[in-house]
Amino acid sequence: MAETRVPLTVIAGPTASGKTALAIAWARDAGGEIVSADSQQVYRAFDIGTAKPSAEELAAVPHHLVSCVDPLEPFSAAEYQRRADAAIADIASRDRPVFVVGGTGLYLRILLHGVVDAPGALPSLRAELEALAAEQGREAVHRRLAEVDPETAAKLPTQDLVRVVRALEIHAQTGVPASEFRRAHAFAPDRYPFQLYVLDPPRESLYAAINARTEALFSRGLVEETRALLEQGYADAAPMRSVGYVQARAVVEGRMTREEAIADTAQETRRYAKRQLTWFRKEPGAVFLSPPYTRPAL
Repeated sequence: MAETRVPLTVIAGPTASGKTALAIAWARDAGGEIVSADSQQVYRAFDIGTAKPSAEELAAVPHHLVSCVDPLEPFSAAEYQRRADAAIADIASRDRPVFVVGGTGLYLRILLHGVVDAPGALPSLRAELEALAAEQGREAVHRRLAEVDPETAAKLPTQDLVRVVRALEIHAQTGVPASEFRRAHAFAPDRYPFQLYVLDPPRESLYAAINARTEALFSRGLVEETRALLEQGYADAAPMRSVGYVQARAVVEGRMTREEAIADTAQETRRYAKRQLTWFRKEPGAVFLSPPYTRPAL
């Protein structure tokens, strides 16, 4: 349960936009602490590829929800909300300002507004639909969704089997399209009072920063880290499927050259940054900041 009286300063934005440095500067000036909202940095051992704050940065300001989950442990957005609520309550109990920082839009949304109480999975239906996809292609499952929920089907790519199946599960259990269900169970009003700042650098400088960061990650040993993680049995860990680790693994397994991996990682990261900005532009109350970043007067 959120302590709605605890005000939050939220710094969001695309990857490589400067969130960490700005958050540390603001939190240090205010005597505050930082709660991460990054879906990859929560995992232990995956350090280079997730671009975690450095040891110096972690020492400069207390951080929460960084390196706190075993890589093979299931971790959901709802679990993030629970842990973030606990961290916020802990910080507030010491009368310190709370700064929430990260680029995972869903984590921020459920922290600030709550989450739809959707029905659980239907294993039998999921197995049936996955079998259909294997036999007839994912298009067949997508067509089934289009028959009962054309609105959701129009928004989901044919290849996005996970979300297509999820929408069909919701329809099967509620009798209404997933799109209608979500509108009827919209995200709740604010769980906390907050100011949401979204960093929005010019595209050219953002892409240059992404390219430079990608080069730096590989120079710092991303391929070597990935090799070690694979040897430790983390091939099926969730962060191993994220941009950077996918390409580094391809190098380890001889499917890409180092140069190809760097180029592909940079390209996929640029695409991810674009999706992040699209998400944050839909967030109510977001204040977009251009460099040099200055906190607006309240």
